[in-house]
Amino acid sequence: MIKSSIVKIGMVSSIWLLGTILVFGQQTKDQGAISLADLVAFKDPGSSWSLVSDVNASLTETNSVKSLKGTGVLLNTSSSKTRGTDLYTAKAFGDMILELDYLVAKGANSGIYLQGNYEIQIEDSWTKINPVSSSNGGAHERWDNTKPEGERGYSGNAPRQNASKAPGLWQHLKIVFQAPKFDASGNKTANARLISVDLNGVTIHDNVELTGPTRGGVGVEKALAPLRLQGDQDVVAFRNISITDVPAASLQQSRRGGGGGDPIYVEAPVNTMIRSFVDVVPGVRSVHAISVGGPQQVAYSYDLDNGTLLHGWHGDFIDATPMWDGRGNGTSRPLGSVTRFTNKPLLAISKLATAQSEWVNDTTGTGFRTKGYVMDSQDRPEFKYIIYGTKVTDAIKIMADGRGLTREITLDQPAKDLYFLLGEVSSFEEVSKDLYVVNDKSFYLQFTEGQKPIVREVNGKKQLILPISGKLNYSILF
Repeated sequence: MIKSSIVKIGMVSSIWLLGTILVFGQQTKDQGAISLADLVAFKDPGSSWSLVSDVNASLTETNSVKSLKGTGVLLNTSSSKTRGTDLYTAKAFGDMILELDYLVAKGANSGIYLQGNYEIQIEDSWTKINPVSSSNGGAHERWDNTKPEGERGYSGNAPRQNASKAPGLWQHLKIVFQAPKFDASGNKTANARLISVDLNGVTIHDNVELTGPTRGGVGVEKALAPLRLQGDQDVVAFRNISITDVPAASLQQSRRGGGGGDPIYVEAPVNTMIRSFVDVVPGVRSVHAISVGGPQQVAYSYDLDNGTLLHGWHGDFIDATPMWDGRGNGTSRPLGSVTRFTNKPLLAISKLATAQSEWVNDTTGTGFRTKGYVMDSQDRPEFKYIIYGTKVTDAIKIMADGRGLTREITLDQPAKDLYFLLGEVSSFEEVSKDLYVVNDKSFYLQFTEGQKPIVREVNGKKQLILPISGKLNYSILF
């Protein structure tokens, strides 16, 4: 029997008014996307900064990246041997919503300094269980050299959870920032504030006051100042940078809960699972699904009616509010940063006359029957079903090191002309031997037994399949 999960009833954060968020003379007028067709948007870019069309970072080599010529991606190639320089925007900004994608190399450290003063940390924090203020997405500490050793750092804010992805994958950051306020004489009347920070779709900061410049800040606080990208540490790439105005008279509340009641969260300090409906994408719902999590702070959802792995995530486990609050609607949702593996549940196994034959879209004629699951010795489910007369065991395991998932599909008797569907993807690229990056660098597929996925074009997307006769093993890293 699987061990009991822990359920927490959270308190909804207080609602507060941004009554003075727009102050005359403290808001930029001309904001929007920052073009990466050239470096005109930046002041005196150093030699470590360049424009490229794409980057690939190694999962095994520290601070290593390869790039392709072109534009659209801003790349910094600093290293311990050749230090780069920080990059400042030519324009100055006050209150703003900053959104961008970034990609770090293995072991890399960088940062984004709002107004050159308040650092949001960028770091390879993949698999870190207990993030601190210097972890990926953290609001870095302030610093006082006059204090005793060990007490010099203060006022840092760790992210609520580690929503980081693997090095070499694109991560999305959204910062709603309120600049410090000053009176007519130049006296500061209000501190800067992180209204919210979302990393990979997860709110990691909510209403955080920044009492002064963080360590490494330029020091002088202003109503308007440039955005600064750290360039003196390690390899980092940016794309899709936009700066827009913060809406006036907005109400801001913590978005981690939902509705008017207290949110209901399920933790997974041990191997834990929960049955519910799962919304795959808007308008697509799995009504026979199970979500599985564990102490590695990695989890996944699985569709029992098709043998489909729906999505995985890093971070906290389940928000059961929609399922258990009031009458409920039967659904639960991940609390961490979700990596989607499919847009709809499709049969995992199909019998095809050739590798180019049309995939079977429903169970008619397949003899499909779900047989539920059995628990292994570590309280982890192994899913069972029958299809085309063969018994299938689908064993999905969370990696002990928290990097992602392993999957072993076993057929009790070999069968001819059976293929396994790895997924429908927008892009698929081999980055090293047996390692592929998928969906615009959203996750990795790794094969340890030399398999080569067959790539088929289906309705403008690439469909990845593999022949399966007895057993198939692969890993998903995200």
